Amino acid sequence: MDLKLRGKTALVTGGSEGIGKGIALALAREGADIAICARRMGPLEAAASQIERETGRKIVAVPADLTKDADARNFIEQGHKALGRVDIMVNNAGSAPGGVIEHLTEDDWERGLQLKFMGYVRCLRYVLPIMVAQGGGRVVNLIGNDGVKPSYWEICPGAANAAGQNLTLSLAGQYGKNGISFVAVNPGPVRTERWAGLVDAMSRDMKISHEEADKLAPASIPMGRIAEVDEVAALVVMLASPLMEMVNGTMIEIDGGQDKPLMDRFRDKPRG
Repeated sequence: MDLKLRGKTALVTGGSEGIGKGIALALAREGADIAICARRMGPLEAAASQIERETGRKIVAVPADLTKDADARNFIEQGHKALGRVDIMVNNAGSAPGGVIEHLTEDDWERGLQLKFMGYVRCLRYVLPIMVAQGGGRVVNLIGNDGVKPSYWEICPGAANAAGQNLTLSLAGQYGKNGISFVAVNPGPVRTERWAGLVDAMSRDMKISHEEADKLAPASIPMGRIAEVDEVAALVVMLASPLMEMVNGTMIEIDGGQDKPLMDRFRDKPRG
């Protein structure tokens, strides 16, 4: 199927590694030109060079710390200037620390909300006027399934994600008349560079070995494994397509049917 993405333009936050890099690569393979941002210039430029080399598309690298309003504005403005228009906005940058409330500091909460929620708000504040002026656009917000499947161990990410999901649905109602459609993609556990650190934190909080902790997520998923980056990227690319314009104001989980948070399954398991 032709997704009608050839010649389209996209901005992707958090594009230097993990899910963001996977999305940028997948969009470029479909013929889109991309601007990506991340905080560290070295990995960002390396990712841009790799994607450009593999796809032959124009890839623009703009360093940005999305906890800073000026950086968010500069990314949107520089991406728009380099690409000429913004057909697709993919908000992906940022993560919030996992852990139980006893281990979460004031800084953890602030950092989680700044990275995982306010970074999205900042980018949208600057990209939406561009989309209104050009007559439409598509926004895909990468959020997380713990915003709709609460877990006591994911309480900080869950709070930030629930806010992002509410933001997505609210803006869909406001901007549909401008030809701008919104969708939230809610991954469950995904095997990225960050995964080992999450497993370490689970091991610490549950007082179990790293090997036991690494088995918790697959055990909570009927498919028996966590998602791969390419699987999440494929869903985002499909949803970014003009063919999906009527998929507006909705959320789609990609979590293998995970019906119960992984830490809650561990809590309910009988212990010897």
